Amino acid sequence: VQLQASGGGTVQAGDSLRLSCAASGRTPKYDLKFYDMDWFRQAPGKEREFVAAFRRRGATTSYADSVKGRFSISRENAKNTVHLQMNSLKPEDTAVYYCAAKFYAGGSDHAYWGQGTLVTVSS
Repeated sequence: VQLQASGGGTVQAGDSLRLSCAASGRTPKYDLKFYDMDWFRQAPGKEREFVAAFRRRGATTSYADSVKGRFSISRENAKNTVHLQMNSLKPEDTAVYYCAAKFYAGGSDHAYWGQGTLVTVSS
């Protein structure tokens, strides 16, 4: 499954961006409703960190403390897309953002990853 992340860009502190993660394909394997979806980010010189999650069971969401109250993850079934709405952006949000579609098979966890989209927030 190929995931296409988009929506990154360069903005000023306090601005908003909406990232999208889409999968294309006609079989159920490509339907993001069957996956738990995560967003991660990796800032220059730092390790990749968790940002937000959308769990397919119960459509529950969770967030890293650093983005709680500012970011919102959602799934748009009609477009087979998961979004990350980012408000009140801060310079420390600057990073490459990755989406991941996670599933459990054969006794272990697996994930498909998107290619990443760069978000730059200037002060």
